[in-house]
Order: sequence, then C-alpha cells, then structure tokens
Amino acid sequence: MKKTHILAILVIAVAIGFLMMAGKDISSYASFADAAQTTEKVKIVGQLCKDKSVDYDPVKDPNAFSFHMKDRDGKECRVKLLAAKPQEFERSEQIVLTGAMRGEEFVATEMLMKCPSKYKDEEINIKSEVKI
Repeated sequence: MKKTHILAILVIAVAIGFLMMAGKDISSYASFADAAQTTEKVKIVGQLCKDKSVDYDPVKDPNAFSFHMKDRDGKECRVKLLAAKPQEFERSEQIVLTGAMRGEEFVATEMLMKCPSKYKDEEINIKSEVKI
C-alpha cells in the first residue's frame, strides 16, 4: 500500500470517530419524568414559571441560580443552573436545559433561551396597518 492510501484510511477513520462522538450529543428532548429515570445528562425544553420565585444572589454564589420551569408535558420542577443568571431571562419564551435530576431538583449545566424577537412588535404594527 502506498503512503497516501494509508493516510487516506487514517483520515477516514478519524472522521468516523468524530461523527460517532458527535452523534452521542444529538438527542431528542426529554421530560422531567424521563430525567428522573436516568443518571445521564438529558435535554429538556420548557417554559419559565413566571408565578414562582427566581433566586439569584451573586454575592453569596455567582454560579448558582434557581427557578421553576414547566416541561412540554406540563410537569413543573425546580431547576438549579450552575452558572450566572442570564440577561433578559424573565423575557424568554422557551428554555432548553442540559443536565440531570438530583433528587427532586433538576441540576442544569447548560441553558439556551429563545427570546422574543425584537421585530415582533413591528410585525404586529405592520399587519394591523394593512387594509384589505
């Protein structure tokens, strides 16, 4: 075998290894009930319970932030995020958390927020001004 063939096989093997590692991270969204049945990290999508308290004291612990969230099944759970409170958190429309259940609390290590569009009000105004 030529050296170029060996190098090409090696590159392909490394690429397959990366794809397999990336495939483990791709998962469907779970619920709090699903998370309670496993010790592995899961991704949960839901909405902030705006009627419950949001606890964050940066003086006491800047990397501990807790709140309540409802998952897609409607189950409410207390969430502890191991990071600082994000800006505009209360305005988020949807939250995606990555973490695991610890007792009755979901401990998240990562959070993604879907915030309302800054163009949403403009779209509503434009639609209301159009006459048919």
